[in-house]
Amino acid sequence: MKHRTFFWFFLPTGLAMLLFIALPIVSVVIQSLFIPHEAVLITVESCGPFGCKEQTSIDQEATAVLRAAEPLGRFAGLGIYFDRGHLALSEVADAWRSSESFAEFYGHLRNLPFYRAMAFTLAFVFVVTPLVIVMGLIIALAVNSLHKRLKGLVIFFSLLPFVINPLVGSLVLFWMIDSRGILGYSLQWLAGDPDLSLKASTGLMWISLMVYGVWHASPFAFVIFYAGLQTLPKDQLESAQIDGASRWQQVRYVVVPHLMPLVTFVALIQLMDNFRVFEPIVGFNASAHARSLSWAIFNDLGGETRQLSSAAATSVMTIIGVAILLSPVLVRTWRDFKGKT
Repeated sequence: MKHRTFFWFFLPTGLAMLLFIALPIVSVVIQSLFIPHEAVLITVESCGPFGCKEQTSIDQEATAVLRAAEPLGRFAGLGIYFDRGHLALSEVADAWRSSESFAEFYGHLRNLPFYRAMAFTLAFVFVVTPLVIVMGLIIALAVNSLHKRLKGLVIFFSLLPFVINPLVGSLVLFWMIDSRGILGYSLQWLAGDPDLSLKASTGLMWISLMVYGVWHASPFAFVIFYAGLQTLPKDQLESAQIDGASRWQQVRYVVVPHLMPLVTFVALIQLMDNFRVFEPIVGFNASAHARSLSWAIFNDLGGETRQLSSAAATSVMTIIGVAILLSPVLVRTWRDFKGKT
């Protein structure tokens, strides 16, 4: 393709990426460096028959003039990133000096909002992502071995979790794990504890959220792997069978290497999605036990006092976190590509 032709072909996509990806990211980075102006207060002395007293109120006119002069707010640099709501460097240093063990130090970090959100986010990513890949591959292999008349029906039911809206799906599962729901009641019966509640335990709530994450995303991996199985060379499988390879050996040495580019693709998508986990926390009403970085952004933007600078700083660190997670997979993909070329 000629350079001129490629330029006009890529121009609409490039403009859309500039307007809807690059410019918003630049705007968020700039906003994270400024904090809102404090309201201008005035003290007025009012006197009455019983004496005089001072009253403090907001000077609306002076505050409006100040904010109009500097609409972004007061420049704070990286101060927002280092405050207690984010990296909290001073608090972390104090906890490190006062802690006698790593468990005690980790306990101090759990009391800081950013590290509490980061702990659940990373746990969700590193538990759900590999389980989604494994479950998707198992389902794809199972469906691929079924009779043709059964495949359509099984594929339909396998895709239902992915078709359902994430918020609706999380609400349904949340009702099921309630003490009056079928799962919650069954667990109480199995444990012999009528007071057992998944909603009251932080550990059980984390497990519930991760189970939902695997249940919701496994159909996506299944579709990708099932499509890849249709391109699997039959002569390689036949050769492995002739050599006496077992079913597990065929999967390990023939199927998995053939699907490895798709495994990389699914891993990339799941790493990005799981690092931005948000809907299950809202659907499960689990903010008292589990908070993610995306939930922290939502919390900063909600309410009457919107903390735009804090939300922007968390958004920037979320982008950086996603880039760090994806970098090993992208580097390996690039090396494989260079090796093939």
